[in-house]
Amino acid sequence: MNKTSIIFAITGFAVGITAMIVANQFISDGSHSSGAEASAKKEPLYWVAPMDSNYRRDKPGKSPMGMDLVPVYEEDGDDEDSPGTIKIHPDVINNLSVKTGKAKKSSLIDRLNTVGYITYDETTLTHIHSRTDGWIEKLFVSHNGQYIEAGQPLYTLYSPALVNAQQEYLLAKKRNNQTLLSAAKQRLKSLSFSNDELQKINKTRQPLQNVTFYAESDGVIDNLNIREGFFIKPGTRLMTLGSLETVWVEVELFERQIPYVHEGQTAQMKLDYLPSKTWTGTVDYIYPMVDSTNRTAKVRLEFDNPDHKLKPNMFADIAINTESDEEVLQVPHNAVIRTENNNRVVLALGDGKFKSVSVDIGRTTNNSVEILEGLVAGDNVVLSGQFLIDSESSIESDFKRFADSKADQKSDMPPSARVKGLVNSVDTEAQTVNISRGAIEKWNRGPMTMDFSVVASISLDEFNVGENIDFTFEIRDSGFLITKLHHEMKEHQHD
Repeated sequence: MNKTSIIFAITGFAVGITAMIVANQFISDGSHSSGAEASAKKEPLYWVAPMDSNYRRDKPGKSPMGMDLVPVYEEDGDDEDSPGTIKIHPDVINNLSVKTGKAKKSSLIDRLNTVGYITYDETTLTHIHSRTDGWIEKLFVSHNGQYIEAGQPLYTLYSPALVNAQQEYLLAKKRNNQTLLSAAKQRLKSLSFSNDELQKINKTRQPLQNVTFYAESDGVIDNLNIREGFFIKPGTRLMTLGSLETVWVEVELFERQIPYVHEGQTAQMKLDYLPSKTWTGTVDYIYPMVDSTNRTAKVRLEFDNPDHKLKPNMFADIAINTESDEEVLQVPHNAVIRTENNNRVVLALGDGKFKSVSVDIGRTTNNSVEILEGLVAGDNVVLSGQFLIDSESSIESDFKRFADSKADQKSDMPPSARVKGLVNSVDTEAQTVNISRGAIEKWNRGPMTMDFSVVASISLDEFNVGENIDFTFEIRDSGFLITKLHHEMKEHQHD
């Protein structure tokens, strides 16, 4: 489109709007009422800012300039004329293998991958202590890791205090003194003297010199601290008995991952020694503190272990299945074009029309990205081939914005702007320079990386890769043309 065509198009658009306003003043009350009723029945697709159609929201509100947002209906067709909208032939769409998907509201589902170590279920640990002093006469367990069943003997103890307590009980029983008998029986019980042993002395009427103590539950021996002949005192921890029917796995997650994890969520575990098997467990507890050094928080998982293949201190690969409590707007992960300055997606508007729009993103998963601003539920977004379309949409947007600002410039001068940028590469064959330019406020354009042609009066030798330059460019029918380089001592200018 040349300069004259742009001016006629703008003028025609203004005349058309004026004619529409005048015509509306002569519409009858009945016709006006009928149109209002028709609009009332239609649901807006979304709301846009009156001065910037790129500012889209899914509900009424205010624009950044404080103006009321305008509803857009299906037949309004605002996107067709908005800056950045392009139309692609169906054959080209097929060649680009363009695929699309919907922006939808649903729970954000993800898998957090981490590692951890298997430990005992601490609620099943039993620490075995002696309640009196004495000597270990016989030890029935020999090493850590030994499996013990409930009722199995652990050790035999000779304790003078325990012998004296038995004699007091037998004396009270002989005298048939119920008060003394009850007190003596309570003392034996406080010294962990079992009912089986009590029945033995009731039959023999003789105190037991060596008293045997038994396991009260199944488990594995750990922290075995005694051997035969040891003298022990009350409070000495003799050993620990831990159950392996269930095990815990403690993992560490980063602070940003903690909000996604909740008690009761499922988790999968794999071990190096048995890679073909996967165990399924649950999130049992989230610790209420964060490590001040590595900024991680601990999460405890619980796994059933009926065959005892899961052993304490094993290293495990963990995947926790997370799901957000609320529904959020999201698009597939590959729909988002990420740049240093902003994030964009390409909208498929139908009939071969596409438009690149900026979005604010929130949480990301392996499959989806949460969209905070810029899209509404039901928007059709491009999933493949979007990079070429985005590039074309950005260039088209530049051209249209420049055309919209032509009224503020002289009719015989092409749009131009002065900007600073970083030289990325120089193509001597194509006579172009790739530059990451800064923002252009008067055109409301953010920073962008693009190719520029150079006028013949400026040598490509003046562009050094990695150098920051200050330059002026113009918009021509053929593209973007650098016409001036600004230096401290001299300037090159196209005549």
